[in-house]
Amino acid sequence: MSSLLALFFSLSLLRAVAGATADQWRSRSIYQIITDRFALPQGADINACDPGKQTWCGGTWATIRENLDYIQNAGFTAIWISPVSQNYEGPRSAYGDAYHGYWIADASKLNDRFGTADDLKALSDDLHKRGMYLMIDVVVNNVMSTSVTPDYSKYMFKNPSQYHPYCPIQWGNVTSEQNCWLGDTKVPLPDLNTQDPTVVSGYSSWIKDLVTEFNIDGLRIDAAKHVQPGFWNVFCEAAGVFCIGEVFGDDINEAASYQAPNELDSILNYPMYTALTQAFWIPGALNSSAITNTLELYKTKFKDPGLLGNFLENQDLPRWANMSVDPQSMYNAMAFNFMSDGIPIVYYGQEQGFHGSADPWNREPLWTSNYTNSSAYEMIASLNQFRNFLINSTSDWLQSRTDVLTTSDVGIAIQKGDVISILTNIGSPPQNVSMAVYSPFPTSTTMTEILSCSQYVVGSNGTISVEYSKGGQAKVLIPTNLLQNSGICGSVQAQPEQQTKGQLASAAFVDRKQPSFFTCGLYFVFLILGLIATSVHV
Repeated sequence: MSSLLALFFSLSLLRAVAGATADQWRSRSIYQIITDRFALPQGADINACDPGKQTWCGGTWATIRENLDYIQNAGFTAIWISPVSQNYEGPRSAYGDAYHGYWIADASKLNDRFGTADDLKALSDDLHKRGMYLMIDVVVNNVMSTSVTPDYSKYMFKNPSQYHPYCPIQWGNVTSEQNCWLGDTKVPLPDLNTQDPTVVSGYSSWIKDLVTEFNIDGLRIDAAKHVQPGFWNVFCEAAGVFCIGEVFGDDINEAASYQAPNELDSILNYPMYTALTQAFWIPGALNSSAITNTLELYKTKFKDPGLLGNFLENQDLPRWANMSVDPQSMYNAMAFNFMSDGIPIVYYGQEQGFHGSADPWNREPLWTSNYTNSSAYEMIASLNQFRNFLINSTSDWLQSRTDVLTTSDVGIAIQKGDVISILTNIGSPPQNVSMAVYSPFPTSTTMTEILSCSQYVVGSNGTISVEYSKGGQAKVLIPTNLLQNSGICGSVQAQPEQQTKGQLASAAFVDRKQPSFFTCGLYFVFLILGLIATSVHV
C-alpha cells in the first residue's frame, strides 16, 4: 500500500464517521427541490414544460449545482432533493412518467435521467464548499409497478417472498397501512417486507454505501408510517446521518410516536401545518387557537420539537396560494415557521408565489419565474439571515422553547428566546385593529422589527402594541441592542460587505460537520495504521 493510498484510506474512514447529526441539522434551513423542475441546461426550451403532461422537463443534478447561488443568496443552509434511485422506465403509465423520482425500480442504481454519479458527487462537493448540507429523499417502503403481478427481477430485491402479498390498504387499520400496497391497480406500489432479515440487511448496506459515496448529510424518508416499527432505527443507524420522515396526517399522537429512540430523529410537522392553515388561510376559520393548542401538545407529545420539519407546501399538497387568496397570510405563516421550534423548510416555488393545486399542478417549473427576487424571496432571505444570526450569536436561542404570549381574533404572538413574533390573519387590506402583547422586557426597551426595520418602544408592564392601519404584515421583534454585528437594519456588518445578505446568512456554516475529539482520535489511529501499512509494504 502506497503512502497516498494509506492516507486516502484514513480520510475515507474519517468521512464515514463524520456524518451530520440531528443536533447539527437543528440549526439548518432547508430548500426542497424536485430535481426535474428546478433548472434547465443552457439552451433548453423554457416554455416546453407543462405540469399537466406529467412527464420529464429536463432538470438535473448538474443544473441544480449551476444555480446554487439562487438558493444560498436566500440564506438557506441545506437542500433536499428528489430520490436519486433508478425509477420506472417502461411505457408511459396511467399517471404519466416518473419525472418526480418516487417510482422506484432498482434502488441500488442511480436515476440516469438526473445525471451521473460524478454529477451527484459534484453537487455534494459544491454544497459542502459553501457550508451547506445535502439531504436526499429515499423511498424504502415500496417500489413501483403497472401491475399487481410485477416482474420482481427488475428490482433490487428480486424474490417475491421479500414483498407483502398484494392487498389494497384499509385506511385506519394500522396493520393494513403497513403491510398492504400504496397506489392503486393502475399504478400499484409493491410493498417491501421490512421485517424480512434479508430486506433489512440489504437496505442497511445500500444506504450506508450511498451516504458514504456521495457524502450525504441527511435523509428525508418517504411514507415512513407505512413501515413496521423498529425498522427505521436500524436503517438510520446504518446511514449514520439525520433522518426526517413523512408521517402524513394531522394526528399528533401518531406523528409523535415516530420521533422516538427506536424510530426516527424527526418527522415533517403535519400537525402544525394543519394548525397554520386553520389560523391563516383566507378564507378560512382564522382560528389562532389551533396553533396555541398544538404548541401545548408539543410539551407532552414530541421528544424534541426543535427537530421537527416546519413547512407550508410540498409535492403532495396544494400550494398555499392555491388555498389562500391573500399573500400576507403566507408571509405570516412563514414567519411562524422560521421563528418557532423546528427546522424551516421551503418548497421550491413558494418563494415565487406559485399557486398550483394538487399533484401534478403543484410541481411547476421554477425557471418560468426567471429566479427573480420577489417579495416572498426577499422575506425568506431576511428571515434566514436573522435566524442564522441568532443561532451564531446566542447560546440558547435554538434550545429555547416557543411560548404563546397572546392569542386573539386577529392573530397570535409568540416568543422564542429574546425574539417576539406578532403574526396576524387579517390579510393585506388596512384595518382599524391592533394587538397588544405583554412582553418580559422592561419599560422603554427599544425593539427593532427586522422585516421592516421599524422601531418600537416597550410600554408600561412590558406592553408592545402593533396596529394594522397599513395592512397585516408580520412583525418579528428583538431588543435593538442584541442586533450588534448582525448587519441587520443598519447594524454594523461583521462579515465582508461584498457578500450578499443570503451568503452572509449561511457563511457561519462553512465549518461543516467539524470532527469531534473522538473522531479526531480515530483519524489519528487510522493515519498511524496507514503509515504502518506503508512501511510494511515498501
